[in-house]
Amino acid sequence: MAVGPDRDPSWIGQRVSWSLVDSCGVCRSCAEWHLPQKCERLFKYGHGALADGSGLNGCYASHLLLRSGTHLVKIPDHLSDSVAAPANCALATMIGVVEGLPAPRGVAIIQGAGLLGLYGCALLKSTGWKEVIVVDRQPSRLLAVPRFGGTPVLSNEHPLLAANSADVVIEVTGSASVIADGIGWLRPGGHYAIAGLVHPDSALQLTGETLIRKCLTLRGIHNYAPRHLDAAIAFLSKYRDCYPWESLVSPPIPLSQLEEAFRLADSGKWQRVSVIPDGLEAGVS
Repeated sequence: MAVGPDRDPSWIGQRVSWSLVDSCGVCRSCAEWHLPQKCERLFKYGHGALADGSGLNGCYASHLLLRSGTHLVKIPDHLSDSVAAPANCALATMIGVVEGLPAPRGVAIIQGAGLLGLYGCALLKSTGWKEVIVVDRQPSRLLAVPRFGGTPVLSNEHPLLAANSADVVIEVTGSASVIADGIGWLRPGGHYAIAGLVHPDSALQLTGETLIRKCLTLRGIHNYAPRHLDAAIAFLSKYRDCYPWESLVSPPIPLSQLEEAFRLADSGKWQRVSVIPDGLEAGVS
């Protein structure tokens, strides 16, 4: 790691993670609304074109140039690369989801048993929710749910879930078709957090009357703020021995074998497939 002019040299040699986005810190989203993840001049790593600025923007790169508004967090020695790597996306996002929920009560339902869903299980259980149910249509994805504190339920068995039984429902499937089920499970006054529908094909078959008559709160979550990344690393440190974090990420695959990494990702064997620059003995990028 190297730093540019007028930058803090203490970061050199440190193992770090960084925020998904670079924010200006002075626009209304950053300074007034406290939503730096919605910055007016936002730059998102792994999403920018190669011609944007330095070109060292991440996404299957051996080197990355971090911009001045990017938040850094040091990774403690007791967290391995594979445990820490997904924190700056999936876990930090779920920290933001859980932060906006009402006080822990009885039943929370998570729609989707991917990485966000599994992180959600651990987060909700650690904050005091009595029961966390995870619904998914793939039995293989549900196998890991009990190890992270949740109760697995196949989506085609959703009649097992009673109407008006959940205090909170969290959507992390990316499928708009699950919203009707989630609305039905929520009790009057319940809270719906939607985090997975970040694509145009996400029109909701939902009437305003449904929300009004059940007195529901509907909240969307996209990306995360720097404090959520700090909280993600702190959470992994506090609960490092409570959950099988290492099981979520594959052994690292050299960047030169990227096609193999894609194949492994398609297999669904791992929640995340790690890629490492060639020549390094251990790590995750």
